[in-house]
Amino acid sequence: MIPEQGADMSQAKPLDPASMAEFYGAELRRRREEAGLSQSGLGELVFCSGSYVGQMEMAVRRPQVELSAQIDVVLKTDGFFRRLCEAMLRSSKFADYFVAAAELEQRAETICNFATAVVPGLLQTAEFTRALVRTARPRVDPEEAERRVTARQERAHALLKDPAAPDLWFIIHEAALHTTVGGNQVMRDQLEHIAEVARSDRAVIQVMPFSAGLSPLLYGTTTPMTFADEPPVVYTEGAYSGQLIDDPAVVASCTKSYDLARAAALSTQASLAFIDRLMKENRTP
Repeated sequence: MIPEQGADMSQAKPLDPASMAEFYGAELRRRREEAGLSQSGLGELVFCSGSYVGQMEMAVRRPQVELSAQIDVVLKTDGFFRRLCEAMLRSSKFADYFVAAAELEQRAETICNFATAVVPGLLQTAEFTRALVRTARPRVDPEEAERRVTARQERAHALLKDPAAPDLWFIIHEAALHTTVGGNQVMRDQLEHIAEVARSDRAVIQVMPFSAGLSPLLYGTTTPMTFADEPPVVYTEGAYSGQLIDDPAVVASCTKSYDLARAAALSTQASLAFIDRLMKENRTP
């Protein structure tokens, strides 16, 4: 069932997010053309690029709630696009602020990640994620916790096991490897998993030691992504929030900082030796 304008999206049954994105795009194009606006014209009025409007209409990029609310104002659609966008977010298995980034991962040519305090999600074991969720949300419903664990494991499997998946590059700050999550055994298994990935040909993993000093990327998790036919983006994440950045100047600055971090980090061989040493230190009695 396709939602109608004015429908209470909070009461609608969960739909396939991909189908909802296609419906959103088709409706956006129809309403835009009825208003006599080009993609660039609408983009100027809602403070985004015309290409982004086109990508939403083609269901290539997911809309954001604030942008959808601005579209409603310009096209006089009485909150229709905002409600539809919110319903799409509720239907996703990922946190609402990560939905767009998760979809972009599937189309990326390269995904790089700089992790400061916690092991990157794509490298986490199930037990590590489970302990992390319990720490961050002690009163979370067990079923919800397991949904989060499953979603992260499925995402990691898709990107780490598929030969056609994007090229992956991780820089993990030493602090993330020293922060014990879930106890010594969970942490040792986690370090072992990182070492296994490092020994494979599916990802490049470097450790940035404390001795490397300050980096602009230390303020949170930073994930630059590049694409074959789309401009690069950067996803940044902090506690309980995330932001997808496509401003060319900001993306260029983040990319330059990431390149400097690569140079300051340990080599892949030295990083693997560093992780092996930590594994020995985390042996349970």
